[in-house]
Amino acid sequence: MTDTDQNTYTPSEVEAKWAAQWEANGLYRFDPNSPRPKFYWLTMFPYPSGDLHIGHWYAIAPSDAGARFKRMKGFNVFFPMGFDAFGLPAENAAIKNNIHPKDWTYKNIERMRGQLKMMGAMFAWDHEVITCEPDYYRWSQWIFLKLFEKELAYREFSPVDFCPSCNTTLAREQVVGEDKVCERCSTPVEKRALNQWKLAITRYAQELLDFSGIEWPEAVRTMQTNWIGRSEGVEFKMALTEGDGAALRVFTTRPDTLFGVTFCVISPEHPLVEQITTPENKPAVEAYRKAAASKTDIERMADNKEKDGVFTGAYALHPFTGQKIPVWVADYVLMDYGTGAIMAVPAHDTRDRAFARRYGLPCPVVLKPQGSPDPAPLLPPEDETYTAKEGSVMVNSGEFTGLVWPESFNRVAGALEAKKVGKRSVNYRLRDWLISRQRMWGTPIPIIHCKTCGTVPVPYQDLPVRLPDDAVFKPTGESPLKDHAGFLHVNCPRCGQPAQRETDTMDTFICSSWYMYAYLSPYWKKGQAAGEQDTPWDLNRVKQWLPVDQYTGGIEHAILHLLYVRFFAMALADVGALPVRAPVMRLVNQGIILGEDNEKMSKSRGNVVAPDPLVKRHGADAMRAFLMFIGPWDQGAPWNSKGIEGVTRFLADVWSLARNVEAPPAQTPGQEEQAALRRLTHQTIRKVEEDYGQFKFNTLLASLMAFRNELKTMRPTLAGSPAWEEAMDALILMLAPVAPYLTEELWQRRHPGPSVHLQAWPSWDATLAQNTVVSLVVQVNGKVKDKLHIAADTPTEGLEALALASPKVREALEGKTVRKVIPIGGKDNRLVNIVAG
Repeated sequence: MTDTDQNTYTPSEVEAKWAAQWEANGLYRFDPNSPRPKFYWLTMFPYPSGDLHIGHWYAIAPSDAGARFKRMKGFNVFFPMGFDAFGLPAENAAIKNNIHPKDWTYKNIERMRGQLKMMGAMFAWDHEVITCEPDYYRWSQWIFLKLFEKELAYREFSPVDFCPSCNTTLAREQVVGEDKVCERCSTPVEKRALNQWKLAITRYAQELLDFSGIEWPEAVRTMQTNWIGRSEGVEFKMALTEGDGAALRVFTTRPDTLFGVTFCVISPEHPLVEQITTPENKPAVEAYRKAAASKTDIERMADNKEKDGVFTGAYALHPFTGQKIPVWVADYVLMDYGTGAIMAVPAHDTRDRAFARRYGLPCPVVLKPQGSPDPAPLLPPEDETYTAKEGSVMVNSGEFTGLVWPESFNRVAGALEAKKVGKRSVNYRLRDWLISRQRMWGTPIPIIHCKTCGTVPVPYQDLPVRLPDDAVFKPTGESPLKDHAGFLHVNCPRCGQPAQRETDTMDTFICSSWYMYAYLSPYWKKGQAAGEQDTPWDLNRVKQWLPVDQYTGGIEHAILHLLYVRFFAMALADVGALPVRAPVMRLVNQGIILGEDNEKMSKSRGNVVAPDPLVKRHGADAMRAFLMFIGPWDQGAPWNSKGIEGVTRFLADVWSLARNVEAPPAQTPGQEEQAALRRLTHQTIRKVEEDYGQFKFNTLLASLMAFRNELKTMRPTLAGSPAWEEAMDALILMLAPVAPYLTEELWQRRHPGPSVHLQAWPSWDATLAQNTVVSLVVQVNGKVKDKLHIAADTPTEGLEALALASPKVREALEGKTVRKVIPIGGKDNRLVNIVAG
C-alpha cells in the first residue's frame, strides 16, 4: 500500500502485506498453556493433489471464520492443518512421470501450503503433520503393533473386493453404488481370495451405535447406524440327515415364520457343502460351486438376477415338527454374512418366493395381518408376499397360532431356548476393516514372515519400517516392494534366520484415524527410538486438549473416516494409549459447491471453477465472503459467477465507510439519531453473534450488508459522532472472521497496535438492542392493505383500534361489515387480520 493510494482498496496489496506480517509476528502460533479456556477446532485435512479446488475453499474458509469467532469470544483456539499424504494418485503419477511418489507429493504440498496461507486462515502451522513422513507413520505402525498384541489386528485368507484398475484390495466401505464400483475410480470390483490384514472393528459394533454425549448430525448417525446394521434375532440349529451328526446353524430375525420354512439355503463356500452333499448330487453341486466362484458378490446379489441353486440331497429337520426340509446351495447367500445359511420362508420373503416358484417348492402361509380373515394354507400366485412385523399374527403354526408380534417372537424364541437348540442373539452387518493394500505408497505393515517363527511383529525399537526412496514402479501398478531386495529381505528378530517383510501397506484411512491427536505434539519423540510403553503423543497434552470440540467436513466421510475415527479412539483407549473414547464432541457437515450448471463439478463437464484466478482478481477476502454468502453452508449451492461481484462491492463499501470519514456535520447529531444508530448496531451484533454460533454464515453476511446500507444512509449526518465510531468498530470486528485481511488493514488505520484478530468480540446491550418502533401489518380478508409503524410497547389489545384507524384500511372496508378482528402480537412485528363481508 503506497502513500498515494491510502484511500484505495487494492486487495492484492493489502493481503500480501498482512500475510507476511502475521507470519513474521507469529500471530497464530499456538500456546497450549494459555490461561484461556481451551477450544480444539478441527477441519478435515486435504490430500495433496496439487491445487486447492473450490471444494477445499468451501470447507475450510467458513471453518476458519468459525474458529476466529471462537477466539474473539475468549477461547484459546487450536486450529491446526496438515496433509493426508499417502494414496494412489501419487503412485499413479509416479508410474506416469517416472518419478518417486514422495517427490510428487512434497511438490504438491509446497504449492498447496502456499495456497492455504493465501486463504488467510489462522492455522497453527507450527503443529503441521504430513502423514507420509516416517516420523508420523512410525506411530501408525506402533498403533498396529498394539492392536496386534490385543488380537484386534489379524491376518486371514478370505475373499476380498479387488479393484483391477487400482490393482489393490478395497475395504467394504470403499465399494459403492448399486453396481458395486471402486469409490475412487468407479471401476467394477472383482472378488479375489487373498491373505489380508484386518482390524476387528466388529468387536466395537455395539459401542459404535451409541452416540450419547456427542453432538453429531442426525444424517451421519443414521448412516453409521444403518451401516453397522444391528439385527436382533435367534440363532438356532437343525439336525441334518447327512454329514455324520452335523447340524445347520441359521440366524433369523423372524422366528415367528419358522413354521413356514420349506427349504434351507447355504452359501457355495459353506464348509458343510462337501460334508452333506450326497454322491448322486455331488457333480451338480461341484459344477454350481465352480460357477459361483467366478462371480463377484455384485453379480450374485443383483436384484435383477434370477435366483438359482442346486439341491444337495441332504435335509434339515424342523426343530418343532421334525419335518424334513431340503437343503439347497445358492449363490445369493454369502458366507461372510450371518452364518452363511438361511431358512427360507417363501410366503413371507420375496427373494425366497422367487426361488420357490422356480423350483416348485411349496409356499405355506404362516402370518396374516391382525383382524384379517384366515388366509388360504398356500400362497396363491397372484397374492403379494406379506412381510410386516407390527400387527402380524401367526397362523398354521401349531401351538403358536394366534400369537401377535412381538409376543410371537418371544414365545418361539423361548421355545427354541427351552429345547436347547437356539438362543437369542444379535447380528451385525458391519464387517471387520480390511486394511491391506497391494500398493507401495502407504504405511508399511510392521510384520515379518519367518519360515520358522511364523508371523513376527517388528520390535518397537526398530520402527519405523521405512519405504525405500529408490523404488522402481511398474506400469502394471504392482507394488515395487515385492521385488525390492533392500526392503523385502530381513533377518527374523526372534531366531535370526533369513525372513521377509510384509509387502502390503495399510489403508490410508489408518493415517487419518488418529491425526487429530498427532497435531497436539507433532512427530512426537522425533529422532528417538519408539518404546513399547510409549504413546504416539504427549499424553499430558492429549489429556488437556481432548476431545476435539468442533469438527467440520463432508458427510461423504460418514461411513469411512468418521466411523474409523470413533473405532480408533475406542481401541486406543483399550490399549491404554488414549484417555477418551469419544474423540469428537460436535460435528458439522458442509454441503457441496456445484457448477454453475447445477451439476457436480468435473473436468469432463467443463464446469470446474478454479479459485486462484478469482483470488487474483477479487482477493481472498472476497472469495471467502462469497462462499459463505452463496447459501446455507450445510446445504451447499451452485456457483454463481456474478454473485462474487456483489460481495466485492460490499467489501469496497466497508472500506469506504471506514476510511472516508467526512468532516463532522455543522450541527451535532441529535440524541435521537445517535440512539437509533446505537440500537441498530447492538441489534446487528446480537444477530451476527447468534449466526456465527449456528454456522449461518449466509444470514450473518446478509445482516452485515443490511447494516452497511443503513450506515451509508446515516453517514452524512452521523459520521464522526460517538455512535458512528462505535458502529464502525463493531462492523470491522463482526466482519473480521470472514474477511481477515481487509479488517486488519482498517483496524490498524483506526487503532494502530495489536491485531484486530486479538480483539474481543463486541458486546451488545439487551436494553439498547430493543426496538422502540415495530411494524404492524394490517390485512383485510387475508390481503395486506397497510403497514404501520407503532410504538414497541403497544399492547396487543390496542392493535385493533390502530388498524381500524388507518385511512387505507377504512377505504378497503367501505361498504363492508367487520365480522372479526384478529390481532397477533410479536417481538419485532405485529399483525391484525380483519375479516369483513
